[in-house]
Amino acid sequence: MDRAGTIISRSFSGPSNPSRVGVESAVLEIVKAAELALIQGGVERSVVAALCAGMAGTGNTAIRERVLHDLQSAFPGVAVRVITDLEVALAAAGDVPVIVLVAGTGSAAIGRDAQGQVWRAGGQGPRTGDDGSAYDIGARAVARALKQREGQGTDSSLGSKILGQLGYSSWSDLQQRVAEQPDAVFPLAFPIVAAAADAGDAVARDILLQAARELSSLVSTVAEHMGYGRQSILIAKTGGTVGRSEFFDAQLDAALKKSLPLARIGGLAMSPAEAAARTALM
Repeated sequence: MDRAGTIISRSFSGPSNPSRVGVESAVLEIVKAAELALIQGGVERSVVAALCAGMAGTGNTAIRERVLHDLQSAFPGVAVRVITDLEVALAAAGDVPVIVLVAGTGSAAIGRDAQGQVWRAGGQGPRTGDDGSAYDIGARAVARALKQREGQGTDSSLGSKILGQLGYSSWSDLQQRVAEQPDAVFPLAFPIVAAAADAGDAVARDILLQAARELSSLVSTVAEHMGYGRQSILIAKTGGTVGRSEFFDAQLDAALKKSLPLARIGGLAMSPAEAAARTALM
C-alpha cells in the first residue's frame, strides 16, 4: 500500500501461526509474503516505511516479542508492529459496533461496542479451546471414523474419504502422523467433511451442526459481555471454514440467528491483510 492508501499488490505465503509452526517458520513466511508483494508491485525493500503483521499466536507476549525482533531484523529501519489475528480482523470489520467470528484452523470471537471497548472469547488453541474450528471438526471426524471402524470392522463412507483423500494407506499411519503433528492432519480433513455434508452424509452433517452451535456460543458469550444480547449488531464471519460448504454456512447462520435474533450477519469490510496495511499506514 502506498502513502495514499492505494493497494499496489497482494501476495500469499504459507502458515504463519508461531504457536503452531514456530517463530522462525512463521517469520520466514511473513517475509516471503512481503517480498512477493514488493516484487509484484515493483517496489524496493529500501523504500518501505512501515510493516504491520496481524498473526495468530501473538497474543502470547513472549512470542510477540520474538516475532517483533525477527521482523525488525528482516526489515531494518522499518517501523514494525505485531498484532493478533483477532485484532486485525476487528480492524477489517470497520468502525461500527461489531462481533467478528474467526472460524479457521482455530476459532474465536471478538467484539467492539460503540465506545470502543473490546471483548473476546475462545482462541485458546487446540488443547484448551478452538471449538468449532477446522482443527476441531477434523479431529471429531477422525474420532468418529475410528469408532465406527472399531465397532463394525469396516470404514464409514466419511472414514474412507478421509483416509483416501489425505493419502494414508491405513489408520495406524494416520494416527502416527497425528501423534507427530496433528496440525498436518485435522485441519486438512475439514474440506472432506464439508464436501461430504453438502452431499448429504449424515455423520458429516452431525459434526458440522455441533461445530455451528459451538461457534455460535462464542459469539453469544461476547454479545452478552458487550450488552448486545438482545440488540441489533453486525456479526462478521471470516476464516477458512467460511464459504466452503453450503450446509455449514446455512447451519452457522441459523445458529447465530437463534442465539441473536436481531443480529445482521455479513463479512468483513476489507481483507485482514488490507487492514494490517492500513494499520501500518497510520
